[in-house]
Amino acid sequence: MIPTDLLLRLTFIVGALLALSAVTIVGRQRLRRLRGRLRGRARTLSPYVGMLVLVLGVNSVARDMGTALSWVLDWNITGAIYAIEGEFVATLQAAGSPAVTTFLSAIYVYGYVFLLVFPILAYLALDDLEPLRHLFLAYAFNYAIGVACYVLFIAYGPRNLMPELVDSLLYANWPRSQLLTSAVNSNTNVFPSLHTSLSVTVVLLAYRTRRTYPAWLALSVPLAASVVVSTMYLGIHWGVDVVGGVVLGIGSLYLADYLTDDGGRQRWLERTAGRVVAAVRTRVQQWHARLTDSHSRES
Repeated sequence: MIPTDLLLRLTFIVGALLALSAVTIVGRQRLRRLRGRLRGRARTLSPYVGMLVLVLGVNSVARDMGTALSWVLDWNITGAIYAIEGEFVATLQAAGSPAVTTFLSAIYVYGYVFLLVFPILAYLALDDLEPLRHLFLAYAFNYAIGVACYVLFIAYGPRNLMPELVDSLLYANWPRSQLLTSAVNSNTNVFPSLHTSLSVTVVLLAYRTRRTYPAWLALSVPLAASVVVSTMYLGIHWGVDVVGGVVLGIGSLYLADYLTDDGGRQRWLERTAGRVVAAVRTRVQQWHARLTDSHSRES
């Protein structure tokens, strides 16, 4: 359980960043128009939001049960990762300073959450919802594939494999942050880096929407780069994890493109959700008709 004060602190800082960015990047005019569109857009986007929520729910269960399954499979790739890159993370840490540690610790927690949440608001305010559809689907694929890899592979981070060379700088600098990170991850789940993959997805979509939101592209690139560096500098991820995260981020967006490429009209997920809703509605109508007929006969 994450302490309430930590959640409030996270909410306040990220909320302040969102409010400032909404006014300066999205703009007051788009925000005013969005106010009257929210209900209709919520219905339109419900299949995509629903899919992401479903994936996150499944991932939550898989994360709790997956560690035991990982040890049954016993595919420990930590040694292979170390053989590839050696002491790169230790060298990266040695080049840092207390100020760098404080900055990257904040980026790893607050900057990362802001980086993922702001595009939802920004793309929700656009006339064309295509970027937001892609964003939700790409997030879902990132989490689904990432957690599948966490279950399949046992991989300890550099701070766990060589504690004499790599410090747990995030926890040393901010001990209570472990209460946040431990709620969503374990020390054997490092390949690939979801911090990296999701950041890459955000930057790719920021590049696509650069004509509408040039300031967001200019902000997202250094912010995402800082998130990526922080995962290694803080001793949490290997460079190999980052490379895997880059591939996952690109691949997830490609899958999102593929599943929503349908002539710009009806899309695969919307059609599927429509069929499910129609089937459920038909069943309910049939059940209601039978119930009404049964009551009529009894009376």
